Amino acid sequence: MEAKIITEHYDKDEFVTLDGYKKYDGYKMLEKALKMLPKDIIEQVKSAGVRGRGGAGFPAGMKWSFLPENGEPRYLVCNADEGEPGTFKDRLMMERAPHQLIEGMLISAYAVKSEKSYIYIRGEYSHIIKIVEKAIQEAYDAGILGDKVMGTDFKHHMDVYSGAGAYICGEETALLSSLEGKKGQPKLKPPFPAIEGYLRKPTIVNNVETLASVIYILRDGIEGYRKFGTEKSPGTKLFSVSGNVVKPGTYEVPLGYPLMDLINNECGGLKPGRKLKAVIPGGSSAPVLTAEECEKATMDYECMQQMGSMLGSGAVIVIDDSNCMVDLLGVLLHFYHHESCGQCTPCREGTGWINKLVHSILIGKGRLQDIDIIEQVSSNMMGKTICALSDAAAMPALSFVKKFRNEFEFYVREGRSMVSGRAYAEM
Repeated sequence: MEAKIITEHYDKDEFVTLDGYKKYDGYKMLEKALKMLPKDIIEQVKSAGVRGRGGAGFPAGMKWSFLPENGEPRYLVCNADEGEPGTFKDRLMMERAPHQLIEGMLISAYAVKSEKSYIYIRGEYSHIIKIVEKAIQEAYDAGILGDKVMGTDFKHHMDVYSGAGAYICGEETALLSSLEGKKGQPKLKPPFPAIEGYLRKPTIVNNVETLASVIYILRDGIEGYRKFGTEKSPGTKLFSVSGNVVKPGTYEVPLGYPLMDLINNECGGLKPGRKLKAVIPGGSSAPVLTAEECEKATMDYECMQQMGSMLGSGAVIVIDDSNCMVDLLGVLLHFYHHESCGQCTPCREGTGWINKLVHSILIGKGRLQDIDIIEQVSSNMMGKTICALSDAAAMPALSFVKKFRNEFEFYVREGRSMVSGRAYAEM
């Protein structure tokens, strides 16, 4: 069952404008926040247990509390890069409710005592950038942004920064390097951005959905927020559902919601005549679940971890029995090889190696031992790089080969897909 908290008014075209947003109590929670002590807001966010919605799932309030009291300027950065294949929820949020993001950022900025923030939007979202920039200008014109936020002594300025199409810039330290005008490459941690981030100053980096959630924690209170979800994964979450379903789209449901209910109830089930084969539950980097595993899966951080996968960015990719897993892995590994920044040898060389191995199978030149080599190389890529891109390529490779090995062996022996019966060159 959908629980529309964040997306309650997304069906209303007027919600994109300042007047339309205010019509539905927009900026009321900012007014409330500006009368509170910043530390009380942080404590409320921490007690509500909201976890980062960008992929890592780290508690937002805890991240905020890491900021040092050293008198240095602090920055707030919204990660709207959204480069994970299969993910499009942040795009919807900025497209339908840009002022919701601005309000969430202003409350968060007040809580962490930041006078400057940036919204880092992926370059492919050119039309979204225009929508957000227009909303920011509306907020400045109305005195919601500026030297005196809503007539108070709180000063805050906000800008949009456009990415240049690099997936790696979704990683927070690479994003900050890009924001500084440098090459978008991840940095070793520690120091973490909360200690030394943008311009080497304390910086909080949060996802679009995470920042918007802050509004509803203030509005509904800790208990009101926690009435949805589970003990360790409270609240609702937006899921981007694509693939072989009748109604793909973005759906907001409570965390802990059964995966099969999301597919069958919200998404109208699979297309007629098709059977479920597998689901990638948290974006292309998440290990795949078989149809049998999907029957037991619930959409929360703990269940996905127990099942050997992850909730990630909330991108649910549904795969039916018309899809060949060898073809799909070929698509994923081409992406990760292309997007590796090349800084770390296991990622630079490993993504290229497993990509070549899978594509050698696809063009009819694979050997059975290549399947074992894919597993060996992928295992050696795990946990040996500065950021998680190497793992993001290795995890689907390992899970696809382990759970659908018969399809890979058939492709090697027959030179064609077990599902379609066709060779790669014929597709």
